[in-house]
Amino acid sequence: MQTLTVALGDRAYPIHIGSGLLTQPELILPHLKIKQAAIVTNTTVAPLYLERVQNGLIQAGVKTVPIVLPDGEAYKNNASLNCIYDALLQHRIERKGTLIALGGGVIGDLTGFAAATYLRGVPFIQIPTTLLAQVDSSVGGKTGINHPLGKNMIGAFYQPQLVLADTDTLNTLPERELSAGLAEVIKYGLIRDPTFFAWLEENMDKLLARDEPALAYAIHRSCQNKAEVVAADERESGQRALLNFGHTFGHAIEAGMGYGAWLHGEAVGTGMIMAADLSQRMGWLRPEEMRRARALITKARLPDTAPNLGNEKYLDLMGLDKKVEGGKMRFVLLKSIGEALVTEAPNAQLQATLAACTAHG
Repeated sequence: MQTLTVALGDRAYPIHIGSGLLTQPELILPHLKIKQAAIVTNTTVAPLYLERVQNGLIQAGVKTVPIVLPDGEAYKNNASLNCIYDALLQHRIERKGTLIALGGGVIGDLTGFAAATYLRGVPFIQIPTTLLAQVDSSVGGKTGINHPLGKNMIGAFYQPQLVLADTDTLNTLPERELSAGLAEVIKYGLIRDPTFFAWLEENMDKLLARDEPALAYAIHRSCQNKAEVVAADERESGQRALLNFGHTFGHAIEAGMGYGAWLHGEAVGTGMIMAADLSQRMGWLRPEEMRRARALITKARLPDTAPNLGNEKYLDLMGLDKKVEGGKMRFVLLKSIGEALVTEAPNAQLQATLAACTAHG
């Protein structure tokens, strides 16, 4: 097991990464204020891992309440949030009780937001079971739900007590979900870690083959990058916005196609190609770097062409992005591989990127 720390003073917390962690309740117990926990999961993950986590806690004398939600991005909404509240109230979960998120990014975001708002804040723990959640969404305290008009528009910054990333859960992950997670891994290389990007170019085949040492290294390096950024800028007032590389375009794809039609990582992968294209049009990213970025994203089996929503629809959806200031859209773009910035983009270049990167016909 490897352990990292998200350094947030008295709210610092560990990230444990390794094999077989779900059967080690001793990693969870020190983070429970009382022996009461609600485990939020979904219909896909519950049959695989709920009993494993629940039994260990029950044997330690913890009263557990399972809450099983439907699976999918389409359910990351207010209705699912209310299902969590209903169960917490019915089972009289107290303020010192802990919510445990067992699942991917949707479950983590929903559970974190429920924890932030139930009784005005109760502790929660992240047990991410997808690659995307292990390398990105479980770390950093971003929680929330989607709105029909925009992704993650309702939420809160609320840090977990612990992140427990069991690499064994990746053995049951569908190939499409594995590739979706690799999008967020590639993102760290593009925005701040060129050495890691080069390592990914050399080792992408191993990651796709689920080579355990390669996956463990990629997860550790990704979490290390995110932990450093979060510790420096918890509430996204500065450099943390760089973690949204590809997300302005990606969130527009998700909302425009209907939540769940594209996986988040698929939309982000294509969004990163669009952001790289715009970076090149701004005179920053060199053609060779653009080629490398596109090649790695496509090697990860991610789509490289965005759906044709129409330029007006894209602009409308991107106008709801959380980086908008003074009514002006801002994008995370690349000066080079490993160096990113947040900036506005002239309309002509933006329109050209949309025309070049979307499907036609």
